[in-house]
Amino acid sequence: MKHILLIATGGTIASRIGKNGLAPAISSEELLGEVPEVRKLCMVDAVQPFNLDSTNVYAPHWLSVARLIEQEYENYDGFVITHGTDTLAYTAAALSYLVQDSPKPIVLTGSQRSVYLRDTDARQNLADAFFYCADGASFGVDVVFDGKVILGTRAKKTRTRSYNAFSSIDYPEIAILRDGIPYYYIKEKKPAAPTFYHKLENRVFVLKMTPGLSADIFDWLETHCEGLIIESFGSGGLPGYENDLFFTRLKRFLDAGKVAVVTTQVEREGSALDKYEVGRRLLECGQVLEARSMTLESALTKLMWLLGNFPRDEIAARFTAPIRKDIL
Repeated sequence: MKHILLIATGGTIASRIGKNGLAPAISSEELLGEVPEVRKLCMVDAVQPFNLDSTNVYAPHWLSVARLIEQEYENYDGFVITHGTDTLAYTAAALSYLVQDSPKPIVLTGSQRSVYLRDTDARQNLADAFFYCADGASFGVDVVFDGKVILGTRAKKTRTRSYNAFSSIDYPEIAILRDGIPYYYIKEKKPAAPTFYHKLENRVFVLKMTPGLSADIFDWLETHCEGLIIESFGSGGLPGYENDLFFTRLKRFLDAGKVAVVTTQVEREGSALDKYEVGRRLLECGQVLEARSMTLESALTKLMWLLGNFPRDEIAARFTAPIRKDIL
């Protein structure tokens, strides 16, 4: 039997109703008690590094989970992480960079309704996560939700209430689960050995462009940020109003040795800076990186990982090098 470690971190799946609404309150052992069939499939241990609404989960928690996986890596055949849905895609992306080339599966799941309730997706999602984690062909960081298996670098929460909350953006789901059996659409060779990373640069900001936004925002960005993700309109570009001040300020930001990535607010099909004049002018500002078809979650966490672990002159080449199909 496979030996799997459950890492419970809170979220809706582990919530109870209190006087102020749903809040994480169910322990990892209680979660396991809701899926007794898992004990017939594999041996399971459980830990709970924190118990939070995922709105409160960010870089320090990603690092703590990655450290826990590294510490326990030789002791288990796989890892199941229960997590709140709101930032689950960010955690999945971050772990995809912090734990690379893992031949063992690291599976994230959660639910739209608490396991505490009678009618819920929690039990099925949790069972499916274990079924997939125990399968001999699974590896790396993936999201299992509503019977679908999505690469950790391609997952995005696209619905707030429906059980099919997560979508695989611009890349197929790699498998589905039916009655506990994974059926693979895409099956790849397992990597040989994992590489663990231990740093993330927190000073990365996502600037969502809105019509009429002033370039004065760079007054703050220049003093507080090492990296910038610009969520632009359509295929990508910057506005030319205020006497092209956005282009002037971005160039100054880059000249100071900082890093900027341009992506799009459009959920699917990615950016294309060479298509329009407003995009081509961006390329004249300096070494602007383009996220193309990356999700925002992957673009943000990849830049945090790169800035935290590599010299600036390596970042451009490394950002555009695919990791687990994050950029196509």
